[in-house]
Amino acid sequence: MADKPSRSLVLYGDGLSRFIDQSSHNHHLHSLASLSSCGLLSLPHSPHPETEDQRIVTEFALLLDASSQIDDPPKQTLPDRFMGMKAAIFTKHSGLKSFGANLGLSVIQLDELLKQHSSESQDGDDVAAEVLKLLGFQEGKVQDNSQFDIVFLHVGAGEKVDGSEGNADVEWVDAFVGAILRQAQPGSDVGSRLHLSVVMSYGKVLEDDESKFSVLKKVDEKDSCFSMLYPLQSYAMKGGVPRKDVRPHSPMLIAQLQHAVTRKDNAQRFSYQDFVENGGNLTIPADRFLHELAFKMWKAPKYGA
Repeated sequence: MADKPSRSLVLYGDGLSRFIDQSSHNHHLHSLASLSSCGLLSLPHSPHPETEDQRIVTEFALLLDASSQIDDPPKQTLPDRFMGMKAAIFTKHSGLKSFGANLGLSVIQLDELLKQHSSESQDGDDVAAEVLKLLGFQEGKVQDNSQFDIVFLHVGAGEKVDGSEGNADVEWVDAFVGAILRQAQPGSDVGSRLHLSVVMSYGKVLEDDESKFSVLKKVDEKDSCFSMLYPLQSYAMKGGVPRKDVRPHSPMLIAQLQHAVTRKDNAQRFSYQDFVENGGNLTIPADRFLHELAFKMWKAPKYGA
């Protein structure tokens, strides 16, 4: 446990998992994975056919454990639920702007951030510095107070950076991650207080996703009389009762890094296969994500083990 609360940056690549190059490209994402605690966030089945806009809002709402508040006015905002948590979201998606504002997040147009700094700067240092400043990190130092405790940066499906498609979005994300890693070196003030989460989803489910990206244990797939003796994984449970709507494939990929706080596992590349085989966090439900993060920010009690 850290002796001071973390300040959190969540980079959410909506639908970008499919575009991550497993070769020498996207090397900053792979470098992050090699330093981080990696795993999967399971999602539920969609209760009914969704439009792409609905999917985008629904999956982001799951990360905030607020899916029940999509259609109804929220009974509690994020600050109400998490000890006054000050949160912001950068996005261009109109649905997320409205949803985030209803939950008490400060909504900042992604275009505004990009326009302030030259998009020709591929390393993303200026943009990264601007985002870190909102969290109280400035010129390599940690300010006593910060405008926000947590900042979400939403890029991907419907959120084309500079009008680009998926591959270019991943390249932008990779450069941004590289800029953050340069400013949060081990032993630095920023590195000791910044909790970085990079979450990548698959977006709209495709035909062969169930066979390619299953989160089920191999024993579940075997025709064995012993398979029923294996207990359900924790991601398939809630309050001691089996969840009925767990989607057994196409999870979100997540890598988390805060020096001297997160544990390094054996994953070396930002990929589904590597996270399944070598990730230390295994699979947790997406709706537990913010609860775990809030604990490290001293905004919630510990969830789970």
